[in-house]
Amino acid sequence: MNLILQGVSPATATVERIAALASPANIVSINDRAWRCEGVDSTSSVRDAIEAACQAEQLDYAFIAAGKKLADYKLVAMDMDSTLITIECIDEIADMQGLKPQVAEITEAAMRGELDFNESLTRRVALLKGLDAQALQRVYDERLQLSPGAETMLQAVQAAGLKTLLVSGGFTFFTDRMKTRCKIDYAHSNALDIVDGKLTGKVIGNIVNAEEKRLTLLRVCETLGIDPSQTITMGDGANDLRMMSASGLSVAFHAKPAVRRAAAVALNFVGLDGILNVLA
Repeated sequence: MNLILQGVSPATATVERIAALASPANIVSINDRAWRCEGVDSTSSVRDAIEAACQAEQLDYAFIAAGKKLADYKLVAMDMDSTLITIECIDEIADMQGLKPQVAEITEAAMRGELDFNESLTRRVALLKGLDAQALQRVYDERLQLSPGAETMLQAVQAAGLKTLLVSGGFTFFTDRMKTRCKIDYAHSNALDIVDGKLTGKVIGNIVNAEEKRLTLLRVCETLGIDPSQTITMGDGANDLRMMSASGLSVAFHAKPAVRRAAAVALNFVGLDGILNVLA
């Protein structure tokens, strides 16, 4: 096994001290923010010690099989809200109605896995009834930003020949625009019902929940003629867990605790491009 240590601006001495906990055979600098510790001890007690030390120093770590490279994968599937982008779009739409605190509270509970996603989305969208649909464009123009490292990550995976999938419990208004903007190959999300330029408070068709995200990943794999083990998935909330468990490499990005625990790799401090260091 190799151990990847990385941070926003890590001190070399700190990295070396933490790496020593895993008794590496060799330490290689990947760049000025990341190191690969080769031939490490990866017992549960060592992993626990690395976890505690990295959390204290705000470093990210990942234990990965030696030799694993980006080229081993064929597809990267991403959640959108709070993963590819920094916001939860529905919370920002709700802000246009003066209802952000109420909607954000439901969003948080759903992402922690405390509420059924279908129920939570139905409740949140119902609160938006009567809102002028132009509010969606305002959210896109004024508030939507790519997460740190997103552009670098996407450029690297696309240059390496991997396909990309954006699968979201959010809305087509945003995923369609992100698909074009970021040159993403596939996108799937929920459609808001709009009549006479206003939101009706309903979603059209089946809701993209955790199971639908998993099925979407599998459908795209079938289309591409690849095995799910050749996919990387990225997410932050409970709604991503089924998709992540079906993939070859799951990445929790600035995620809820349950998602961090379940994922093969957790990026808590660095940007989305941190996955490039893990697979360097």
